[in-house]
Amino acid sequence: MNWGSFYAVISGVNRHSTGIGRIWLSVIFIFRILVLVVAAESVWGDEKSGFTCNTQQPGCNSVCYDQFFPISHIRLWALQLILVSTPALLVAMHVAHRRHIDKKILKRSGRGSPKELEHVKSQKFQIVGGLWWTYMVSIVFRIALEVVFLYIFWRIYPDFKMVRLVKCDSFPCPNTVDCFVSRPTEKTIFTVFMLTVSGVCVLLNLAEVVYLVGRACQRCARDPEEDNKVAWIGQKMSTYRQNEINQLIAGQSIKPKFPVTRKGSADKGDRCSAF
Repeated sequence: MNWGSFYAVISGVNRHSTGIGRIWLSVIFIFRILVLVVAAESVWGDEKSGFTCNTQQPGCNSVCYDQFFPISHIRLWALQLILVSTPALLVAMHVAHRRHIDKKILKRSGRGSPKELEHVKSQKFQIVGGLWWTYMVSIVFRIALEVVFLYIFWRIYPDFKMVRLVKCDSFPCPNTVDCFVSRPTEKTIFTVFMLTVSGVCVLLNLAEVVYLVGRACQRCARDPEEDNKVAWIGQKMSTYRQNEINQLIAGQSIKPKFPVTRKGSADKGDRCSAF
């Protein structure tokens, strides 16, 4: 899997997020994606070939491996990273929608020059209004998915620990056989590390929720006169923009049917001299 392309997609939201959100994305890339690609995949490379049982019964080895490893750690971590990072795309879609509306307004007002369109494309949006709700929903989804995957790991591998010896009596094993896991200590260390980083990501997401709620409460508790002034300025700007668009549309669609000529000062003087 090309994790570089995946990171490039989700990092587009980085410039519209808070400082805590940038830290979360750095933790995702450095301590989870890089560790998964560079080290973890090589550690679990022999999980199937190094899993041996003290029997020569055909099929017993595979059945016991499937019983102890119902899903590979690497695939489960890859699925976790994809699902946890996907809610960030909600913010990217919201920002793209806002930019599309701004470009439409500029083009209708006749100011759709390449420079202004480029400015709209590169501008940073504040996390207020509808974007605040979209951002908050994405964080809630992130937290929920992280907790769900931690619970799945705990259910499949109790205490998040790789045991050295497992006993298996599933068919077609002739009796209860002993199976041995390859490098269990090393795999336990990587499992604990990856799940600890997952817990750190949950704490970062909770801290970002508290930060965003605190900022929203500060905006609500601001001086009412200041809020009225900001609202008045925003209303005037929107009214001015709408009037400008209406005048432009009216000027393009309505043209005078008869030419209007103004009399010069000479005509006025002649008319006055006639009296």
